[in-house]
Amino acid sequence: MTEPKKQLRQVAPSFVAFGPAGVSIRDRLKNLTPEDEKVLRLVGEHLGSLASRDLKARCHDGLEHSTETWASRKRDLTAVSSSRWAGSLTKATHDQWALARRGQAAHLKSLEAGVRTIAHRLSLPIGEKGTKRAPGGYRSKSEWFHKTRRLQVLEGRLDAVRTDRKNGVVHVVRGGRKLLNTRHNLATAQLTESQWRERWETARWILAADGESGKRYGNETIRITPDGEVSIKLPSPLADLANAKHGRYTLATKVSFPHRGLEWADRVEANRAVAYRVHFDVERGRWYVDASWSCPVTRTIPMETALAHGVIGVDTNADHLAAWRLDPDGNPVGQPRRFSYDLSGSADHRDAQVRHALSRLLNWAKTCAVKAIAVEDLDFADSRTREKYGRKRCFRQLISGMPTGKLRARLTSMADATGIAIIAVDPAYTSMWGAQHWKKPMAAPRRKTSRHDAASIAIGRRAQGHPIRRRTAPPRAHQSDVHGHRTAQAGRRALGREETRRPVTDRDQESPARTGYKQGTRATSAPKTVRDARSDRQWIQNSLLLTG
Repeated sequence: MTEPKKQLRQVAPSFVAFGPAGVSIRDRLKNLTPEDEKVLRLVGEHLGSLASRDLKARCHDGLEHSTETWASRKRDLTAVSSSRWAGSLTKATHDQWALARRGQAAHLKSLEAGVRTIAHRLSLPIGEKGTKRAPGGYRSKSEWFHKTRRLQVLEGRLDAVRTDRKNGVVHVVRGGRKLLNTRHNLATAQLTESQWRERWETARWILAADGESGKRYGNETIRITPDGEVSIKLPSPLADLANAKHGRYTLATKVSFPHRGLEWADRVEANRAVAYRVHFDVERGRWYVDASWSCPVTRTIPMETALAHGVIGVDTNADHLAAWRLDPDGNPVGQPRRFSYDLSGSADHRDAQVRHALSRLLNWAKTCAVKAIAVEDLDFADSRTREKYGRKRCFRQLISGMPTGKLRARLTSMADATGIAIIAVDPAYTSMWGAQHWKKPMAAPRRKTSRHDAASIAIGRRAQGHPIRRRTAPPRAHQSDVHGHRTAQAGRRALGREETRRPVTDRDQESPARTGYKQGTRATSAPKTVRDARSDRQWIQNSLLLTG
């Protein structure tokens, strides 16, 4: 009996990714006076306590939340702050509750995947090998026994999460659960109790206000004029600290927003909505202000227009981006490029590394005059559970460490400002087929093509609609074009697609070291006709022949 043929996964069509839906910029509040810092701290502490109280009430309402309860909470906050501050606080509370709800759904999905995987492996005989699509049985009786206990623990957690989700119960920590647990490991975090306390209280402050179109400079609560003057509407209990009219406090510093400052100034002068957030960085001891606003999603250009000048295929890896430029016919051009980044350290360091790598990629794309970059539409949400790969801890850490979501969002946002389209392709078999069809042919004596470089070619060709393989094999019975041209080959206008070797002259035969050709190498023969023969002579027209 012949073994049944393995069915390949269906490859989804490529598409041009949408642009960003919002913009966020930041500037530092320099040269603040002690009185300015005192007012900012008091306002942040007061609004933070109100936000904690409002979040508690929202979590208590659960699924029974309605517009009436929302209006009641807003009235209670208005009495101790202001109407606009109350609106910003209630909106921030709803966003935080919704985020916790989405995280709860993701956690529930992860637990269900773990329970399903363990139950499947426990049902198999001990030592049975797995396949590429499903893991096999456990290796020993001891491991099988421990996994039965693990299954009971996961099932208990799964029942608790399902009950919470059904009742609308979420678990939220204002300030972050990671920072909260750091309190029990101050020695490991190299912090004192006072340092941790300062970070914890600062993380629970809130000093943010949503914008409103039609109002003066787009925001009545935190107002920044076009020349950079910052003023804050103080809550009613702190109104005695005001140094300007109408209960406002004006800071002794000005901001300029170097990045996208002109775009921000246009919105402010037109009185369009701009949201602001003031926060304090404890480690650096600096105050910052963030300005953000929503923008209409950029219309995607047609696929044919984006691919008119070729494409750059990018393969995403745990420590670098492998890229290769392809011409409109799908042929690799030039040398492969690699943009490395280091994902160790803090979140700010990782984000900076990703942004630096993407900046170099976009700058290279602009120098190549390419209008499209093809990336894989990766998502390892179903592969990060530790139950799927068993003891392959390094592989699980490798997958979990790849910033697929952050990289895709960053690249889409940064490419939108440069006019470069991002094409998302299905990642199915790109590494395997790229290594099979492109790794060896693209190798050179002075260049070693890696598996990731070959995968970038496969990604680019899939975005262009070409097959990944280099060309269709000719008929076996006849190694020629008797049965028609091959279905996948270079275009007629592709330069150098069928060039001949440089002809060998008598001078080259005397000194083969000068030309680099070895003796005995076959070269294209010189033309036999006088009309096509090349000559080293320089033809000069004799002026006497032109006289009568």
